Amino acid sequence: MRDAPASTASPAAGTLAAAIPADAATARRIVEDADRIRFPAEGFQVDVRIVTTAPGRDPDEHRYRVLTKGNDSTIVMVTAPADERGQILLMKEHDLWVFLPNVSQPVRLSLAQRLTGQVANGDLARANFTGDYNPKVLRTDTIDGVRYDVLELDAVDNSVTYRRVLYWVRESNHEPYKAEFYSVSNRLLKTCTYGKYEKMVGRMRPTELVMIDALHQGEQSVLDYGDMKLRDLPDKVFTKDYLKKLE
Repeated sequence: MRDAPASTASPAAGTLAAAIPADAATARRIVEDADRIRFPAEGFQVDVRIVTTAPGRDPDEHRYRVLTKGNDSTIVMVTAPADERGQILLMKEHDLWVFLPNVSQPVRLSLAQRLTGQVANGDLARANFTGDYNPKVLRTDTIDGVRYDVLELDAVDNSVTYRRVLYWVRESNHEPYKAEFYSVSNRLLKTCTYGKYEKMVGRMRPTELVMIDALHQGEQSVLDYGDMKLRDLPDKVFTKDYLKKLE
């Protein structure tokens, strides 16, 4: 298409065209800031306790140690219950394998498969949104007197954990508040709230995530994060051959 002559160009049209990339950059910056609040940019280790409750069933508890470097390398080690100890998830980019004791070959998994309760593999193995979604700001909501940017996150491809996410982030400091996770058919799967902010590795971070099942009333999983520390994690740690050396 040929460019319109300069004398006929509309100032409003020019302003709109300039605003589109600026809006996209703003949305991406908000998501990146929220990711850095949840987790450090450096290599780190954190312990996660997940308790799942449902009507008519006893609470189920699982514990994990998570080692993460960037957004593309994660190891999730099961530390409890005892009969599952020794199971290890390895994520490299969007590839995920589970290593089982006494099984020689790892098993390929998807990030969307259930890990425990309402928690998918990708919720622990690839928890950051940066790089997995194209964000845009939909609106601003006021909840209990606090203003939140509401972002829509659209998956970059089908390999990520969720097809679409609605994400509430505090307008003043970009602290994550709530997320709604949707399926490929745009069905609400679950809602997550981020709470109990405490200082870990130099800044205030959410230490409790509450995931509520949208399909089964009364079912939820509570994730408690603790003992976060920075760790030097060479790339060789995130390889199949190295996993047997982990303690």
